[in-house]
Amino acid sequence: MALATKTTSLFLLLLAVWCFFITPSNSATDSFVFGGCSQLKYTSGSPYESNVNSILTSLVNSAMYTSYSNFTLPGASNQDTVYGLFQCRGNLNSGDCGRCVAKAVSQLGTLCLDSTGGALQLEGCFVKYDNTTFLGVEDKTVVVKKCGPSISSYSDALGRRDEVLGYLGASDGTYKPFRVSGSGDVQGVAQCVGDLSPSECQDCLSEAIGRLKTDCGAAKWGDMYLAKCYARYSEGGDHSHSQKDTNNNDDEIEKTLAILIGLIAAVALIILFLSFLSKLCDNGKGGK
Repeated sequence: MALATKTTSLFLLLLAVWCFFITPSNSATDSFVFGGCSQLKYTSGSPYESNVNSILTSLVNSAMYTSYSNFTLPGASNQDTVYGLFQCRGNLNSGDCGRCVAKAVSQLGTLCLDSTGGALQLEGCFVKYDNTTFLGVEDKTVVVKKCGPSISSYSDALGRRDEVLGYLGASDGTYKPFRVSGSGDVQGVAQCVGDLSPSECQDCLSEAIGRLKTDCGAAKWGDMYLAKCYARYSEGGDHSHSQKDTNNNDDEIEKTLAILIGLIAAVALIILFLSFLSKLCDNGKGGK
């Protein structure tokens, strides 16, 4: 019984350490924002399923080298052709982008099992596939709208909010699909999907920012996700979207975590081995 208790305690310790280090890192990019699936289903084992698997694999592989890419995989018929794309938040490094897209594709496979099309937005990346072409098609359908509580210091904070959103929505004639802005303790971020033209991107972001102002009013924070772009802002620490991402040091954290887990596991094995020897000695003495 004592040995089982020690084993359980060590397992809980390992689990606690794992959760302490892993959860904050993942939440910065891997938390779920929205997802949707086509109602149409494909037959398991069909050529279309093979094409879906191939295009999702291509998305994951490409995400290790670039922050945006799209693919078209022709089929025997138009219905068997698969279109897919991924996009990472503009300030993610390649390692974080690759991990986010891999996580999104994994979740998409579960969420949209056997669906001919699906889309998934995580905090750090967006993945979509379908047998109906959507590449280069502007879509300003609202998919997620969230607004926080009212701003306490109404006039000052609201003015800073409008300044931030004004910068995010401004166009200087250059193509900027990813934009960040800040004024005081108000921060904002906006991005459109990379398959849009510069004019379509600007149009989509203007729509998202306009809706954010209208629908969220004087809220402390707001998220407005359209099908092909999004705009977000926050005041203070609530729902903040910093330009710097906490996942930039993931590689170092993972190395430190691996060493720490290895040390704890070694200590656990030593304790278990000593407990086993102690039990053998006790049984030997009892036998005498």
